[in-house]
Amino acid sequence: MREPPLLRLLPDGRRLHLNDGPIDLIIEAFGGRDEVRAAYYSAARRFASILDELCAELPLLRSAARPDSPQPHGRVARRMASAVRPFRERMFITPMAAVAGAVAEEILEAMVMSARLDRAYVNNGGDIALHLAPTEAFTVGMVERPDRPSLLGTLRIDGHRPERGVATSGWRGRSFSLGIADAVTILATCASNADAAATVVANAVNLPEHPAIRRVPACELAPDSDLGDRLVTQAVGRLDTSEIEKALEAGLSVAFDLIHEQIISTAALNLCGITRIAASASAAANITAKETSSSRSSQIA
Repeated sequence: MREPPLLRLLPDGRRLHLNDGPIDLIIEAFGGRDEVRAAYYSAARRFASILDELCAELPLLRSAARPDSPQPHGRVARRMASAVRPFRERMFITPMAAVAGAVAEEILEAMVMSARLDRAYVNNGGDIALHLAPTEAFTVGMVERPDRPSLLGTLRIDGHRPERGVATSGWRGRSFSLGIADAVTILATCASNADAAATVVANAVNLPEHPAIRRVPACELAPDSDLGDRLVTQAVGRLDTSEIEKALEAGLSVAFDLIHEQIISTAALNLCGITRIAASASAAANITAKETSSSRSSQIA
């Protein structure tokens, strides 16, 4: 019998912390005191059953997404399947690529359905679902590497714009990656879409067969991994500038395709201290990138 979920206010009295096994959420809502209280109550109530719901369909969620795949039953599982649908005929991908973003989305929806809030966010390990009234805004940081966060720039998300999801992926993060990006941050209309796209773009930042890159079958690190025996990155050795550029260009090509297909609006890719940014024309003005000797000028779609 597993431990019950952890539900607590953080010491600042403003943020709610929800934890259940691998799911760890930091939540903050802005609005009237009673509205925030109602939102937190709804978040905690919805959170209580999410992990059990996902576990009930885990074999399906860990299976490759295909056009003939069965439709999941749970609300979070359906969000996951929807987020990976654009990629299922292009590559191997499972609904688990969107699990963190989908959970964040589901909790946020429970909050805004029960309370009138000016702003709110649900942060699931760096995959973030946002709620914004039309006159409100959030500024979100883009990290150089998730295991040792330092900002490479910021994204301003205004309430009148459609983006409501931010996600970061890379080989240094908490999930496995087929690529070598230190971090890829994606901005999209919802957190589950951003989560799936971050996985796809991070996988594309790659130098196949490069001797300085150490890869291990995912199943050797986690026997139940949805990636099976696919090789995941465990270390990236010294790369010269031309090699870094080649890997980033491969990722940028995929990011620009997703922007043109309107799956995402922005992608920030970082590898070995060099950053590339792709953004739709309408999103470009809301990006502030750090200018240092190790970063390069942004590329705008």
